[in-house]
Amino acid sequence: QVQVVESGGGLVQPGGSLRLSCVFSGSRFSSNAMGWYRQAPGKQREFVAVISIGGGTNVADSVKGRFTMSRDNAKNTVFLQMNSLKPDDTAVYYCNTVPWGDWGQGTQVTVSP
Repeated sequence: QVQVVESGGGLVQPGGSLRLSCVFSGSRFSSNAMGWYRQAPGKQREFVAVISIGGGTNVADSVKGRFTMSRDNAKNTVFLQMNSLKPDDTAVYYCNTVPWGDWGQGTQVTVSP
């Protein structure tokens, strides 16, 4: 059974940075594309970033130039480096395989003065 555990969220001021981590417990991590998603209060869950098996990435237009996704296959972990954070980035952030498997608990990111 595949499980993902997100961490690294917190409260940060506008303009600040956070680095989220997601540990994948299951076989064949290196054979899965992985994605980051977020859900703000009262809104649908939305795509943030994706990384392919080969390490190529794509990010949503709303975070382009500010967020970077990476992976460490030796540690079964993906990361989301978030810089120049804005209040609109406030959400619960989730990672998942692509295509989706079971969702984890997510990690809360709050951007506020």
